[in-house]
Amino acid sequence: MKFNSIILAAVVATSALTMTTANAGNATNTALTSALGGVVGAAVGKQMGGTTGAMIGSAIGGGAGAGVAANKRDRTGAVIGGALGGAGGYTVGKNMGGTNGGYIGAGLGSAGGALLGKKVSEDRRDDDRYDRDDRRYNDRYDRRSSKYRYSDRHDNGRHVGWNKRR
Repeated sequence: MKFNSIILAAVVATSALTMTTANAGNATNTALTSALGGVVGAAVGKQMGGTTGAMIGSAIGGGAGAGVAANKRDRTGAVIGGALGGAGGYTVGKNMGGTNGGYIGAGLGSAGGALLGKKVSEDRRDDDRYDRDDRRYNDRYDRRSSKYRYSDRHDNGRHVGWNKRR
C-alpha cells in the first residue's frame, strides 16, 4: 500500500511538471507522459486483474500517455510503441525484480517504446516526402512518363513531334 501512495504522489508531481511545459510533440514530454501512463496502468491493472491485468494496463496506459503527448502526425507510431514497450517492459521487469521491478520496467519500456515509435513515424514521413520530391522532379522532364504534362495530347493524324515515335 505504501508503494501505491508513492505512485500517486509521482503521478501528481509529474502531471504538474508536464502541464507547465506542455509542448505537444516534444520528445521529453512524450516519454514522460508515456512512462507515467505505463506505471499507472500497471498499478491499476495489478489491482484489478493480477499480473495479466498489470501487463494489459501498462500497455493501455503507456499507449494512452504517448498518444496524449505526441503531435498529430506521429501519434499512431508513438501509441503503438508506448503500448508494446509498456507490456514488454512490465513483463521483463516483473521477471527480474518482482512487482516493483514490473512497475519500473513498465515506465522505462513505455518511454522508450513511445520515443522509438515517434522517431520511426518521423523518419517514414521524411522518406516519403523526399521520394515524392524526387519522383516529381524526374517525371517533369521525362516525356515517356505517364505524368508528363503533354502526354494526354493525341495524334491528330499528321504524325509530327513526339507522337511520331509512338
